[in-house]
Amino acid sequence: MASKSRRSFLSNLGVAASAAGASLAVGSAEAHAQTAADGHWQAMRHPQDDWFDQLPGKHRFFFDTTTPDRLEDAIQFTGNYYSANTGVYGLQNGDLAVVVCMRHRSAPFAFNDAMWGKYGDTLAKRAQFVDPKTKEAPAVNYFAPKAPGAPARARGLANLMALGVQFAICNLSTHAIAGLIADAHGGTADEKYKEITANLIEHARLVPAGIVAVNRAQERGYSITGG
Repeated sequence: MASKSRRSFLSNLGVAASAAGASLAVGSAEAHAQTAADGHWQAMRHPQDDWFDQLPGKHRFFFDTTTPDRLEDAIQFTGNYYSANTGVYGLQNGDLAVVVCMRHRSAPFAFNDAMWGKYGDTLAKRAQFVDPKTKEAPAVNYFAPKAPGAPARARGLANLMALGVQFAICNLSTHAIAGLIADAHGGTADEKYKEITANLIEHARLVPAGIVAVNRAQERGYSITGG
């Protein structure tokens, strides 16, 4: 009888322990869920990136380009973006904050006609690009020259500038281009860097690296497209 009572007591104790364990497990899961729900990740902010927030606009868009073809697409689609927002939504150009990033092989087109006239051979080689008509290195910036008929499509960079588009230029690529120009034309890389950065297209700014700008733009609420 005593043995039976003892077995009953141990059995009841085991049930109680199991119930307590289950209760603790549920409580732990609930606490973990609560912590996860309360935890809100926030990207670190850096003053170098504050310019993203200084652009006026109710909608934010960032076009990332790495090749001449991608830049050509970005020019066309940026124009479409403005046209549709104006025609369908009744928005003004100032309602849209748009940045086109030029990095890697699209970076050479961040420089004006003067630089292409002087260093077009090196810039074209870096971009792996030739004028489709002449099959030679352009003597002007193919996507934003003043010369009539030079843009690849009806829209060029000058058109985007008129809309208020800003351009983010990869500084790492710019340093690489300066080095290539120095090797091909003489002088030092530092001298050429100062020269070409003094001759950026309008509305352009250097960013530490194009790929970093892609990341920071997204963290600042910009939609990203490109390649």
